[in-house]
Amino acid sequence: MKIKELQKVLEEKQFDLALFYNLGMETNPNMFYFSGYNGLGALVIPKKQRPFLIVPEMEFQKAKKSMIRKVYSMDKKKFFESVHSIIKRNKIKLETIAIDNNNFALNAYKYFKKQFKGSKTKDVSLDCLKLRQIKKAKEIQIIKKAFNYGDKILKKALNNFKDFETESQAAAFLEYESKKLGLGISFPPIVASGSNGSMPHYEPRNTKLKKGFCMIDFGVKYKGYCTDITRTVYLGSPCNKEKQVYNFLLDIQNGIIKEIKINDSCSKIYGNCLKSMKNYSKYFIHGLGHGIGVEIHELPNLTLNSKDKITENMVFTIEPGIYIPKLFGIRIEDTTLMKKKPLVLTKVTKDLLIV
Repeated sequence: MKIKELQKVLEEKQFDLALFYNLGMETNPNMFYFSGYNGLGALVIPKKQRPFLIVPEMEFQKAKKSMIRKVYSMDKKKFFESVHSIIKRNKIKLETIAIDNNNFALNAYKYFKKQFKGSKTKDVSLDCLKLRQIKKAKEIQIIKKAFNYGDKILKKALNNFKDFETESQAAAFLEYESKKLGLGISFPPIVASGSNGSMPHYEPRNTKLKKGFCMIDFGVKYKGYCTDITRTVYLGSPCNKEKQVYNFLLDIQNGIIKEIKINDSCSKIYGNCLKSMKNYSKYFIHGLGHGIGVEIHELPNLTLNSKDKITENMVFTIEPGIYIPKLFGIRIEDTTLMKKKPLVLTKVTKDLLIV
């Protein structure tokens, strides 16, 4: 179904084929999305013919277990020379090739053009992102299971938080527990204590956990799909003002999720959040949320200038934050699946945990 949708795009735009490749250790998200294969090689999706994979001999058995039934072992040639040869063997026109500019390295493009001299290339990255933002039933099943795993690990970390001495120790615990279950991580976990929390993308250090608010941003990767959740705990004894600020943000976050409806403009949702934050709006310094799937950041974008709208079966985060420089940071992030109403996938309590 996913491939048929892309082939429809190729047909409408008069592209002969789409070509995705992977030459490194990182997974190419679109190659994985359309094939279920995350190894080395290339995925060719012709406009009308069956798609096929071209892989090194050492990856052949792995590729045969993917969603793509037609798999070629690479010739004893250079990578793009072999890809070109096998495409020509399949008698596919090469006038216009759709490529993903977001995942096509400049150096690789030079070698590609040497082999595909007469071909024009067109960027298909945005089309792929738009296809990926609406989740299929099977994807939703995987995503729900991924969040069950993520919740379980984060709960365990919060229950053991008093045993951690440093930020990096807490972050390492999250990674270790993920790997124990055979999971990857969506991104390096963030554990930002005290004034470090005022930096939204802070990298945890081997320094003693500071008193005050401590922000924990974490996600696992299960069967290629990412999760994302942020919880803020308090180390020590919060004063009434600190409790009020936390609960103020929590009420806003809960209210935003409750009010989201299908066809809502993402920029309007973001604007409503800013209004709700009143005097604290100047301390909210990033987008309200983002789509999530085979990559940690996908469509839709919940930002001020976003043109995106909320559609059924989108999966996206809602993560307002307050970041006061050199003092503290608070972020509360849930991931939601949009049905007739938003369904919150992150089940870890949002009540302020005092450690």
